[in-house]
Amino acid sequence: MAQIEAFRAFRYDMARVALAQVATQPYDKITHEMQDRYYAASPYNLVRIILGKCNASDDPTDNPYTRAATFFENWRREEIFRQDPEPSVYRYAQQFSPPGSNLQVERTGFIALGKLEDYSARIVHRHEQTLAKPKADRLDLLRATRAHFGQIFMLYSDPAAEVDGALLTANPPTIKMHDEYGVLHQVWRISDTGIIELVREKMREKKLIIADGHHRYETALTYRNERRAQAGNALDPRAPYEFAMMTFVNMDSPGLLILPTHRVVHGLTEFSIESFRREASEYFSVEEADASLTPSRARSILREAGQTGTALLAIAADRVFLLSRPKAPSEVFGNISLRQQELDVMHLHKCLLERALGISEESVRNQQNVAYVRDAEQAMTMVRAGEANVAFLMNPARIKQIRDIAFAGEVLPQKSTDFYPKLLSGLTVYALE
Repeated sequence: MAQIEAFRAFRYDMARVALAQVATQPYDKITHEMQDRYYAASPYNLVRIILGKCNASDDPTDNPYTRAATFFENWRREEIFRQDPEPSVYRYAQQFSPPGSNLQVERTGFIALGKLEDYSARIVHRHEQTLAKPKADRLDLLRATRAHFGQIFMLYSDPAAEVDGALLTANPPTIKMHDEYGVLHQVWRISDTGIIELVREKMREKKLIIADGHHRYETALTYRNERRAQAGNALDPRAPYEFAMMTFVNMDSPGLLILPTHRVVHGLTEFSIESFRREASEYFSVEEADASLTPSRARSILREAGQTGTALLAIAADRVFLLSRPKAPSEVFGNISLRQQELDVMHLHKCLLERALGISEESVRNQQNVAYVRDAEQAMTMVRAGEANVAFLMNPARIKQIRDIAFAGEVLPQKSTDFYPKLLSGLTVYALE
């Protein structure tokens, strides 16, 4: 089943640079403002490699990808990046407070190489659709640098936590840093061959689900196939391009946190909240709520109402509605499986966005009238400030729903899950050459 391997990671030399000034959030979470901040933080910040700035003079020989390759080559030569002496796996722990909470939570996993498997092998399972443009971007970067800088976030099931237990150590962490969101990241390098073999053996029986990094995984598959074609008959199942760097997290762990991604509808010139209420009542029980409710109160209402099934909050400028107890006829969902029909996000898209508001599936896909917002307060502020027509707040998808849908070979709608916190880029680097 899953094939896991130790590797000699390249890591920033912390005697030369402060890790907090060079590690970054994943490339797809980096805004223009964050990019500028990372550029200013250090001349060795990883953003120059994973999301370099474009110049007006860019051409095929000088562009963000060629510059990324040059940075990586130079930083290795200058020993800004130094390679670990022994093949290792890397225990990775993140301590954090969930948004809106003061509780301290820890999520643990380990960084290693994972064998790239076609989805048809039913070893690695996706749970979300991917888009062509991000994959083309990541492929150009991989071709230029021949290295993996970010983590593909993989889930596996281990109710007894045997893998986590095997990796526990009393040694001090090799890496310790706080990111800009206050998350404490700690990494332990483990090179003991007995422990590594035990982890490899226990992971052999596992099936994997991609939590985050679908675009990077599929990019790695494409690159692997290119290199296989170049190799012709000289195929090597242990060639470096047959693997990618991954972080493996136990989906049965209490530290696994999934946040909802709320939808904010904007740009509808004929929007009327009263008309929306009438349309929505065909698909849900609709109850009016306090128009001045706070984000924390909104979360409480959703949690309580969600205990018995689907629950959504529609937030307009001066009115709020709780939508629960769905009653949509089955034809609304077409050929969508019963597993997916249990998802709150599916009811939102099919009943409210497409039917009640008349926003086409293509418009949703292209984000023409729908924005995706993690923070409930931000979504509510956008509506109350007149920047949007209505915001829809949701409960998060449950890990059981994600697991069942992924293992059934199905995919969730775009932006259905938000695993928190993100895995930092730059803690370890996997160079293919």
